[in-house]
Amino acid sequence: MILLQSPSRFLLQILKDRVLSGDKGVDIDCHTVEFDDVRYHIQFSMRNPKVMALSVALPLAPPEAILYDGLPLGAIDAIKAAYGTVVQILDPPKDGFDLTMKINLTKLPSDEEQRNAVLTQIASVREVVLGAPLKLLLKHLSSKTMAPDVDKLVALVHRPNESFFLAPQADKVTIVYPMRFQDSIDIVLATSFLQEFVEARRTAALNNAPSCMWSPAPPLELRGMNADALNANAGFVTFVVFPRHVDGRKLDKTVWSLLTFHAYVSYHVKCSEGFMHTRMRRRVESLIQALDRAKSDAEKLKKLVHGGSFRRLSLKNEGNSHH
Repeated sequence: MILLQSPSRFLLQILKDRVLSGDKGVDIDCHTVEFDDVRYHIQFSMRNPKVMALSVALPLAPPEAILYDGLPLGAIDAIKAAYGTVVQILDPPKDGFDLTMKINLTKLPSDEEQRNAVLTQIASVREVVLGAPLKLLLKHLSSKTMAPDVDKLVALVHRPNESFFLAPQADKVTIVYPMRFQDSIDIVLATSFLQEFVEARRTAALNNAPSCMWSPAPPLELRGMNADALNANAGFVTFVVFPRHVDGRKLDKTVWSLLTFHAYVSYHVKCSEGFMHTRMRRRVESLIQALDRAKSDAEKLKKLVHGGSFRRLSLKNEGNSHH
């Protein structure tokens, strides 16, 4: 199983190239899109080559997800905590985007290792922003407390017009994913994958992992949600996270794994589909080769039968031949 990486490789490479370029540089104005429809607009100017304007557009939020000034709960505080004086949030953001930041590369640490760590964190802005409310709730779980002013069921956006849900309690947090896929083949493969995923969790080697359940119907935690939010053609996956799963350094890994769970499943579904197509193509090619060999052998036999000439001998001729 392959886990998706948090930093955007494209964004990270641009940042590293600009840091290494010294005072030289060229104007950059480019757009890039990541999975789940997270879009970036990256701008550098020759007039100020060490300052980058980074605009981020998040997935379109469904009605049940609550945003604050267009951003998830705690996103502004998370940005300030992660980037400090290196990043300045511009208000309002550029048209068509939910967040615009001015990144001053001259304020990066002089130590190379620390500088690369900050650049990697900047390239992980998706996790910092979208994962802010999830991280906030799980931090309270690690101390076995409840976040103030939080509903019993919290909807967090992770895909365009799609949410996953958290039911926070002091001693555990229940996370529910309605799994939706557009392609009929993807639905079948995803359903099978998720059922095997749940079975794998029951093995002894994964005893310390969060408990995992799959069901075709909405679990009780989603009781009272609107019909659109409960529309899931590949069933519902439920994780139960306890304080031991978010203790210390485990917190960031848990946040990213939960935030990208649907993308993780989608990736492996597409890999499975590609693998089956490859096996089918190889099977067809081997059948064609077998047919070609059979055709070649039939032609050889035909030539062997009809290739020579035979002369019929009569009894008279046969008798003369004895004389």
